[in-house]
Amino acid sequence: MPQMAPLLWLYLYMFFLISFIIFLMVNYFIKPFETIDSNVIGKSSSNYLDWKL
Repeated sequence: MPQMAPLLWLYLYMFFLISFIIFLMVNYFIKPFETIDSNVIGKSSSNYLDWKL
């Protein structure tokens, strides 16, 4: 029936909206990877010689 087409789009829109909100919430609450300490980077790069002009 053609009268049901607007409801189909409404259901698809609501499904997309709810799944997008859930996706954003999951990404917000999951811990990110551990950040690399800048002191560790400085120590490891001290083995290489700096370029001098």
